[in-house]
Amino acid sequence: MTTVIRKGWRPVLVLILFFVSWQVATAFLSIPSWLIPSPVEIVKEGIHSWNAFSGHLTSTILLSVCGFIIGSMIGLATALILHLLPKVKQALYPLLILSQNIPIIVLAPLLVVWFGFGLLPKVIVITLVCFFPVSVSAMDGFRQTNEEYIHYMKMAGATKMQLFRKVEWPHALPSVFSGLKISSTYSVMGAVISEWLGAQKGIGVYMTLASSSFRTDRVFVAIFMIMILSLLFFCIIVLLERTVVKWNRKEWK
Repeated sequence: MTTVIRKGWRPVLVLILFFVSWQVATAFLSIPSWLIPSPVEIVKEGIHSWNAFSGHLTSTILLSVCGFIIGSMIGLATALILHLLPKVKQALYPLLILSQNIPIIVLAPLLVVWFGFGLLPKVIVITLVCFFPVSVSAMDGFRQTNEEYIHYMKMAGATKMQLFRKVEWPHALPSVFSGLKISSTYSVMGAVISEWLGAQKGIGVYMTLASSSFRTDRVFVAIFMIMILSLLFFCIIVLLERTVVKWNRKEWK
């Protein structure tokens, strides 16, 4: 706890200075609130509209978690298949890279045409955003396994599955969690984008309604909540990593 406080006070101080400067600038320059609201106005609006906003927040959280879990599972499964089957990797890995060159915001309307306005197209959007960082990070982790350990296990007569389970998978876990941390933050962004497809609830819907009525303070409330959610999901994955990958504690100091 002491280490966290010692390392964390600098970014907290920078944030405080940033918000203080923002507050002073809006007051000194007389910037209208519909253009750039002050931090105090944003906090007041967040408290005032919390009852209406909480339903949108809950919807986005559930959608983000669902899409993150599915996307991460598909990403891990893809990495395992491509790692254990090198010929399949040679055939499909370029296609995996190309799949990320399609802008999600362009693909989203097509998903609505194909699957309607229900939950499925939204989950697909988040899955597409989340699975790639996990799969690439996991494959890099498998590839960077210590060759000496692999050579020793082969000399001991280990099978390919034993080699994977006892050497490659444990050594790839830090890389896997790196991909999970990236995907956890992307999941919130993907959920907000998917909610623009015609959802009835969600932070994306709240932002759309707020911007169309020129309620910039509510837009900033939504933006700050997206940032908080992304940070919260990231911290959860970090805590999970510290629980699972106990032998890698030296990397966290």
